[in-house]
Amino acid sequence: MQKSERLPMFLTLEVALISAYRKNYNYDGELFIEFGDNDTFLVMTYKLVVETVVAPEREISIKDALKISEEVEIGDEIRVNITPEQFGRVAAQTVRQVIMQKISEVDRKQVYDRYSEKIGSMITGKIQRFDKGDTLIELDDGIEAILPFREQIPAQRFRQGDYIKSVIIDVKKVSKGPQIVLSRTHPDFLRRLFEQEIPEIPDKLVEIRSIAREPGIRSKIAVWSAEEHIDPVGSCVGLRGSRIQVVVNELNGEKIDIVKWNPDLTVYINNALSPAKPRTMQYIEEDKRMIVVVPDSQLSLAIGREGQNVRLAAKLTHIKIDIVKESDYIRSLDLG
Repeated sequence: MQKSERLPMFLTLEVALISAYRKNYNYDGELFIEFGDNDTFLVMTYKLVVETVVAPEREISIKDALKISEEVEIGDEIRVNITPEQFGRVAAQTVRQVIMQKISEVDRKQVYDRYSEKIGSMITGKIQRFDKGDTLIELDDGIEAILPFREQIPAQRFRQGDYIKSVIIDVKKVSKGPQIVLSRTHPDFLRRLFEQEIPEIPDKLVEIRSIAREPGIRSKIAVWSAEEHIDPVGSCVGLRGSRIQVVVNELNGEKIDIVKWNPDLTVYINNALSPAKPRTMQYIEEDKRMIVVVPDSQLSLAIGREGQNVRLAAKLTHIKIDIVKESDYIRSLDLG
C-alpha cells in the first residue's frame, strides 16, 4: 500500500479500535492509538499524575508514573498504555473488518474512476435481469450496470441473456457502490454506432456535426467532409444502404435522415428539412429564427407527422424554424 493510502487506513483503524475499546470496556476517557512496527499498536490515554488516585480513568499515582518516566512530577500529564491483554481478539476482528471495508472502498473507487473516464463510450453487455422496467446488464468485467426504462428505445424488447450495445451516460455514487447508467436513446449512442459502422468517421474523413433524435422513431444526423472528393452522406449510407441499414436495425427500425452540413445556414436548413424543398427563407437574427416558405403542396411534408420533421430540423440546426406555406407568404407581401 502506498504511503498516501496508509494514513487514511490508520485513521480509520484508530477510530474503529477506539470504538471497540469503549464498547468492550465501558471507558469514556480520552483515548488514542499508538501504532508500532510489524502492525503492532497500543491503546493509550493521558492521565494526570497525583499523590492519591481518586478517578482511575483520568489519574495515575506518582509511584506508578515514575515507572513510566523518571522525570515526571505531580501535576504533569503522562501517556499511559492501557491495552488489556485480552483485547487482542477484539482488535484482530476490528482490524479485519476495517481492512475489508477499505479494500471494498478502494475497489469501488477504482470502478468509479474507470467508468467515469468512459462516459460517452459504447459498451456491450449481457442482460442479467429486469427490474420494474429497468434492465440490469453485466459488463465484460463482471460489473453490473443499469439501463433505465427511460433510456430504452420504445417498443424494443430483449430477453434475459441477450447481448446488447449501449452508451455510458453517467456513473453515480450510491451506497452499494458506483452505479453505471447506460442509454440507447442518447444522441451519443447513434454517434458511436456511426463511428463503428462507417470507417471514414474514426479516420476523420467524415465528421458528425450534429444529431437530433426521437428514439425509435426518427433521427437526423448532420455530416460533413473537408475532402472534396468524399461524399459524406454517401459514405454513411453505404453501397445500396448497407452501412446505414446496420444502424437502423440496431435502433429497432428508427428512420435516420442523413443531412449534409453546410456553413451557410440557409443551405443547412434546406438540407435539414428534406424531403421538403423550401422556396425561400428569411432569417431573423435577434430571435435566431428562420422563416421557411414552402410550396402549399409540401406544407405537411415540411412539418412532418405531428411536427416531427421541423422539430428535428430545428434541434439539429439549433435554430427556431417557422414553416409558412407559399400562398400565405405571397398574400402577406401583397398586403405590404
